[in-house]
Amino acid sequence: MSGTVYIVDDDEAVRRSLDDILCAEGLAVRAFDSAEALLSACDAQSEGCIVLDIRLPGMDGMQTQAKLTERGVEMPIIFLTGHGEVQMSVRAMKAGAYDFLQKPVPADILLGRVNNALLLDRRRHERRTEIATARELLARLSSREQEVFNHLLQGASSKEIAKQLGLSPRTVDVHRQNILIKCRASSLLELSHLHHLCNID
Repeated sequence: MSGTVYIVDDDEAVRRSLDDILCAEGLAVRAFDSAEALLSACDAQSEGCIVLDIRLPGMDGMQTQAKLTERGVEMPIIFLTGHGEVQMSVRAMKAGAYDFLQKPVPADILLGRVNNALLLDRRRHERRTEIATARELLARLSSREQEVFNHLLQGASSKEIAKQLGLSPRTVDVHRQNILIKCRASSLLELSHLHHLCNID
């Protein structure tokens, strides 16, 4: 599984235990004793997931979650909680946390949740890459090609597009072929998919 597991816990024994469990499965791990250390080590381009203690000295887990969101870090967060912190965990989930686990965490439960979080992040990263590629491809179109493209998406024929844009059907066909080449597409369906991707926030 690709991506790094970022562990944040001020208890060295907990960090070591989590690190041992995850590394034994061949996962890449980075461990930190504070939220501030985590924030200095990852950014919006980082891939993986975060195993974050909800109670930390200085910036706590909830504040860290907010700061990560503010910085555009979308890696799934798995909170570690102690007894009596269920309400705080619910708040964290509502704020976008992926999951929460109560200490001490059984190894099989930890591995299952971490692997699922890594898979989710990988899919998100692939989706972001797909969207960026679609936007890059459509940005290659000239203004006239963009006009023809928009009409094609509405299901207009070459004759109809030619009439609306004051062009010959042959010229429209040339533009259509150029659009397919520039967008690396083989059909109108693929062009429609690219257009859909470009309109995802």
